[in-house]
Amino acid sequence: MSGIAVGLTCQELAELITDYLEGALTRRQRARFKLHIAGCRNCRRYVGQMRTTIAVTGRIRAEDIPAEVRDELLTAFRSWAADPQRPR
Repeated sequence: MSGIAVGLTCQELAELITDYLEGALTRRQRARFKLHIAGCRNCRRYVGQMRTTIAVTGRIRAEDIPAEVRDELLTAFRSWAADPQRPR
């Protein structure tokens, strides 16, 4: 591959977002990530939503969630995780 930076697709960005937010991307990956979000409004929104989610969920304690809501969330997650059709 030449020294030319190849852009990311939205799917590739979604797969890298955790590493981006944790500062774990290589310099080249980070540059490609930033280049993509500079030109993609939907991905900029997605990054913003992820930052907000992290900030908000960091303040929630397990005891703040009503038991019935917790059970519904766990059931939904388990169904999602067990779905053989979900993207991996």
